[in-house]
Amino acid sequence: MHNIYLISVEFITVLRRLGMKVIVDAMGGDNAPNEIIRGSIEAIKELGVEIILVGKKDIIQDEIKKNNFDNSSIEIINAEDIITNEEEPAMAIRRKKDSSTVVGLNMLKDGLGDAFISAGSTGALLAGGLLIVKRIKGIERAALATVFPTKKRVSLLLDVGANADCKAKYIQQFGLMGSIYSEKVLNVKSPKVGLVNIGTEKEKGSILAKEAYDLLSASNINFYGNIEARDIPEGNVDVIVCDGFVGNVIVKLTEGLAKSIFSELKDMFTKSFFSKLGALMLKSQLKEFKKNFDYREYGGAPLLGIQKPVIKAHGSSDSTAIKNAIRQAKVFIENDVINIIEEEIGKIEYNE
Repeated sequence: MHNIYLISVEFITVLRRLGMKVIVDAMGGDNAPNEIIRGSIEAIKELGVEIILVGKKDIIQDEIKKNNFDNSSIEIINAEDIITNEEEPAMAIRRKKDSSTVVGLNMLKDGLGDAFISAGSTGALLAGGLLIVKRIKGIERAALATVFPTKKRVSLLLDVGANADCKAKYIQQFGLMGSIYSEKVLNVKSPKVGLVNIGTEKEKGSILAKEAYDLLSASNINFYGNIEARDIPEGNVDVIVCDGFVGNVIVKLTEGLAKSIFSELKDMFTKSFFSKLGALMLKSQLKEFKKNFDYREYGGAPLLGIQKPVIKAHGSSDSTAIKNAIRQAKVFIENDVINIIEEEIGKIEYNE
């Protein structure tokens, strides 16, 4: 590691006792670094957290000055490389030691920050989380989770892409981790956990689904049972579990459908004078409706099952999304989610 990193490590180690520190990948995402830095500044002002920005130091300093913010309020760790979406994730993590992703994750592993956030390559973040930060003891597979807007409130959906192929035990652990995260971070009391299936009956589905159903039923969680994909938007469950292939399809289909619906609504409300008048009368309701589906309001997708908090922000995150991802990390840390997962997984192993 470069000397600047080693010097900064010593300096930050002294400061670690002063408060919560969130490490942010300043170079990851479509709108990096300006929106990432703006969101970090907003988080410092509103949330009272300390921020460490990782990336090209000169560029970061220039962006901070453009925002008329005091440089001394943000720690900057230099990292000259950037991992792109086009690179093979595991290979990039191994080769690009001086990338903002690798440097940030190593700092997290070494205890120089309390959480790491990146809007960069999802694959690289997943690979780095597993290779550098490592899984919690007893966790078979880490899962990528995301909030899913419903009629009642948001639900947590996992896995959404980290594990295309799963065993029943993995899904059982997803249910446990999702339940803990939902309760501690999303503030849902005794969250209901539903298993995505092609029918609600216990006997329905593949061998994997049936085995997962049995394990979830025997777990120390509030298991609702099977849930069909069409019922997910109703909000009858708080945590939705499935393998990463199914979860990713659900997310991508929902994103595409929402985009089509909003586009169609826009066309309808701008078609004539009367439709424009109707849109004006419904302006506040339409804004609220759109806000419920706005990913920026919910922060990012936590990678559950590794030893430290890691959050994947949306690739097109703006400053609002980054600020809310930092807010999410703050709640994640304050509620000791990692240690609770460790304790509960230990109980499952003991019972087996």
